[in-house]
Amino acid sequence: MLTIGQVAAHLGVTVRTVRHYHQRGLLPEPERDASGYRRYGADAIVALVRIRTLADAGVPLARIEGLMRASAEEFTASIAAIDAEMACQAAELERRRERMAELSAGERMFLPEEVVVLLDRLREAGLSPQSVRTERDTWILLVAQYAGQVPGWALRKRALFEDPAFRRLYLTVDRAAGWDRDDPRLEPLADEVNAFGGLRAPEAETGAGAGAPTGTGTGTGERGGGPVLALDALVAVTLMAAQTGRPVPAWERLIELCRTRAAPA
Repeated sequence: MLTIGQVAAHLGVTVRTVRHYHQRGLLPEPERDASGYRRYGADAIVALVRIRTLADAGVPLARIEGLMRASAEEFTASIAAIDAEMACQAAELERRRERMAELSAGERMFLPEEVVVLLDRLREAGLSPQSVRTERDTWILLVAQYAGQVPGWALRKRALFEDPAFRRLYLTVDRAAGWDRDDPRLEPLADEVNAFGGLRAPEAETGAGAGAPTGTGTGTGERGGGPVLALDALVAVTLMAAQTGRPVPAWERLIELCRTRAAPA
């Protein structure tokens, strides 16, 4: 006859664990002896060993009580069912681990390599972190609708960004996000944008047809293309910013000025 402390030490568990088994109804509490101690006999110890073995194997405590009363055939069938459940759980856990591994790839999980390289180039050139995030969200939205065309657009935009004049204009527009809507610098900036020229996306060149979105850098970058309504420096960072819930008053005003101050085609 052993005390609860001795039983716990024999099983390699805490006294609290043994008491928890009592509370869950897995093992009846023995009567106290004349000294006030609960003494565990051989049957109780065997039951505790079985409970502990099943629990260590991963069997939920809620299932152990039924297994303790099951026949040999029922026990075997129940264990097989529990094993199958655990296999499903393991497969799901492995799927989640694979997903976590993909997340470590960062932007490459959501975007093609051409866009990731472009975003790195924008960071390197000094585009603000907020604008880079907006640009990234823009491309994610575009991938959802134009997945096959996005890599080509990203390559064209990266090439365009190597033009010092365009890069300077792009970064100026980025800094303008912090200006007030009525900032007097917006008017000459709009004229500079208009002087740069439009970036059109001819159907013959892009193969995108009338459904191609503006502002993705799909054009040739040639200057003098008419009113600037699809310029990368504005649309990819501005119009899409409004669609992603981050409108910028100065940028909205800049687009208005570009429209009103553009020379007729």
